[in-house]
Amino acid sequence: MIGVIVPAHDEALAIGHCLSSITAAAADPRLNGEEVVVVVALDDCSDDTAAVCLEHGVATVVIDARCVGSARAAAATFALAGGARWIASTDADTVVPTDWLWRQVSCGADVFCGVVGVIDWLDYPDAVRAAFSQREIVQDGHRHIHGANLGMSAAAYLAAGGFESLRTGEDVSLVNAMACSGARIAWLARPAVITSARRTGRAQHGFSSFLRALEREVVGEEGFPLPAF
Repeated sequence: MIGVIVPAHDEALAIGHCLSSITAAAADPRLNGEEVVVVVALDDCSDDTAAVCLEHGVATVVIDARCVGSARAAAATFALAGGARWIASTDADTVVPTDWLWRQVSCGADVFCGVVGVIDWLDYPDAVRAAFSQREIVQDGHRHIHGANLGMSAAAYLAAGGFESLRTGEDVSLVNAMACSGARIAWLARPAVITSARRTGRAQHGFSSFLRALEREVVGEEGFPLPAF
C-alpha cells in the first residue's frame, strides 16, 4: 500500500484540486492496482476543509498544533499503521501529475526528492519568476528538498525517526536524517509538481515566505527592479 500525506490548515479553497490530482495519480495503470490511501492531517481547521476531504473520500486525522511537521508526522503515522510501504508527501495547494506516484515508487532509491513549479505567478513581477527559475534547477542531481514533492520507503522513514515537530524545515530535517541513516536518495527532475504562489501561506517560513523574500531581494521594497552591479 502507498500512503499519501497532506497537511492542511484551512485549505478548503485549494485542497479539492490537490485531492483530485492525487486520485488521478493513484489510477496510473503502472501501479498494477496497488492500494493508495490518502491521509489529510486537519491541523486546527476552522473552515470546510474536512467537508471537502469527505467529498473526496480520503482519510483524515485531526490535530491542533498549527505545525506542519506535526501534521505530516500524524498523517504518516496513520498511513504506516494501515500498512503503507511507501509514503508520498505533498501540500494542499499543490497539484501532482498523473505519473507522480508511479515514478516515486519506481525511482530505484529509498527516498525521492523532486522539484516544484508555480502554477500562477499572480502579481509577482517577471524578475521574481526569472530568479526562481535560476534557483529551482530542474535537472536530475538537484539538491532541492520540498515537502510538496517528497517520497520515501516506510523503512527509511522509520529508521530516520520520522518528521520532527517543526514549524518549518521539517522536510529538510527528515531528508538529512535519512541520508545520515544510509538511505539512498534519488534527486530527480521528474515528476515535478505545481504549487501556488499565494502571498499568504499556511506554514511559517514556508514556500510563500520564500517567494516574498525572493521578491524583496530582486525587486526591492518599492516594487522596482534593483540595479545590477
